[in-house]
Amino acid sequence: MLVKDKFYINGQWVVPAGKDMADLVNPATEEVIAQVALGNEADVDAAVQAARDAFDSWSQTTPEERAQYLDKIVAGLEARGDELAQAITSEMGMPVMLCKGAQIGNPVFTFKEAAQLCREYPFETDHGKTRVVKEAAGVCGMITPWNFPLNQIGGKVAPALAAGCTVVLKPSELAPLDALILAEIIDEAGLPPGVFNVIVGAGPVVGEALARHPEVDVISITGSTRAGAAVATAAAPTIKRVGQELGGKSPNIILDDADYARAIKGGVRLAMFNSGQACNGPMRMLVPRKDLKEIEEIVLKTVQSIKVGNPLEDDTYMGPIANKAQYDRVIAFIERGIAEGAELLTGGTEKPEGCERGYYVKPTVFTNVDNKSSSAREEAFGPVLCLIPYDTEEEAIALANDNPYGLSSYIQSGDIERARRVGRRIRAGHVELNGARFDQGAPFGGYKRSGNGREHGEWGLEEYLETKAMIGYIPRDAK
Repeated sequence: MLVKDKFYINGQWVVPAGKDMADLVNPATEEVIAQVALGNEADVDAAVQAARDAFDSWSQTTPEERAQYLDKIVAGLEARGDELAQAITSEMGMPVMLCKGAQIGNPVFTFKEAAQLCREYPFETDHGKTRVVKEAAGVCGMITPWNFPLNQIGGKVAPALAAGCTVVLKPSELAPLDALILAEIIDEAGLPPGVFNVIVGAGPVVGEALARHPEVDVISITGSTRAGAAVATAAAPTIKRVGQELGGKSPNIILDDADYARAIKGGVRLAMFNSGQACNGPMRMLVPRKDLKEIEEIVLKTVQSIKVGNPLEDDTYMGPIANKAQYDRVIAFIERGIAEGAELLTGGTEKPEGCERGYYVKPTVFTNVDNKSSSAREEAFGPVLCLIPYDTEEEAIALANDNPYGLSSYIQSGDIERARRVGRRIRAGHVELNGARFDQGAPFGGYKRSGNGREHGEWGLEEYLETKAMIGYIPRDAK
C-alpha cells in the first residue's frame, strides 16, 4: 500500500502541518490502496507564500522560457503515461484503456497547446498610441475534481503557467495520486521553487482556505454547483477573480431527420462514458414522440452491448462509480426516480451481474420522462439517462433550455445547417453536432448554473491574464 504523506511546496516534498491521513479506496475492489495526508490552513498559507514569493521572477520570464518548461512537462507526461493511467484507474475506476486517451492524452494535448500559445499568443499589441499588455494575473488557487482528475488539472495548470502565474493546486482528496505524479514530473522539469505547489485536502478545509486567502489573485474550481457557490462566497471579500466549471444536465436533441441508429447509439454510449460521471454528459435525450418506441428499442440494444466490469480488462466500457459516497448518491437518485413514477426502461438499483464487489451501477434509462421531474432537472453524476419525448422542433428547443444548467448540448440531424440553427438557440456554452468529437482546443465552459469563464485554447489562457493599458504620452513639441 502506498503512503503519500508529503506535499510539494516551494520545490520540495515537505511534511504537512497536521497529522490527518485518509484512506484511498479502489472503487473496483473496495480495497484500501493508499493513504494520503490531508492538509489544513497552515499548509495553504505555506504554499500560497511560496507561490507569492516566486511570482515576481516567474512572471517576468519570457514566453519562450515558459514554453520550454512546458515542453519538459509534456515529455514527462508522455514518459509516465502508462503509470498515470494505472494510477487513475485505481483511484477512480475508469477503464484503463479509456484512461489512456481521455485521462492522459487530453492533458498531454493541453500542455502542448499551452507551450504553443506561449510562442504564438500576442501578449503585447498596439492600439493607436497605447500599448496593450496582457500579463500574469498573479497567484492562482486551483480546485479540481475526481472524475477527470488529470484532465481538469491540465486545463487549469497549463494555461496558468503559460501566462506567467504561479499555482497552488488542491486536487480531490479522493483521487490525488495523478496530481502527486504530476508534481514529480514538474519537479524533474526544473520549474523554479514555488511556481507550482500541491496540497491534498478536503474542500471545506483546504479549498475554502485557498478561496478566501488574501494573497490568492485567481481561484478556479471544477466541481458541483454547490461547491462552486461556496468557493465564490469565500472569495468574495477579497474581490479575486473566480472561474467556475460546474454541473450540467445536458440535452441531446435527436431531430426527426437524424440517422436514429447512429445517433441513438452514440448518445447512449456517451451518456454512459466514465460511468456517467461527466459534467457535460448528454443525460437528457430529447426524442420525437412519434418514434419513441423505435428509439427505445435502439436504446435497449445499445445498453445490452455495453460491458460493465473490471476496469483493467481491455474490452470494459464502464467501470465502477468512483467512490462509495457517489455510488450511494446515484442509487438514491434512481430510487427517487422510480418512487416519483419515472418509467424504468432498463437498469435499476441492483448491481450488474458478476459485479457484486465494487461500486458498480447498471446502465440505467428512464423513458417518457417529464422534463419538470427531478430525474430530468437534477444531476445524477452516474449512468442514468432520461428519454424525454417532444412533438415539434420548437418544443425540443424549449425543453432543452428549460433547465438550470447550461454547460453542454448535443444536436443530431441529417441536415448540418438545421443542426447549427437549432444549436444557436440552445443556452449552453458548448454544442456538439452530429456526433462530433470533443475539441480539446475549443473554449469550454457554461451558462447559467454551470459556471462562468472558459478553459482551453487562447480563451483558457486569457482567464489567467490581466489587461494593462500603457498610454504613450508624446509632448506637443516633440519631433
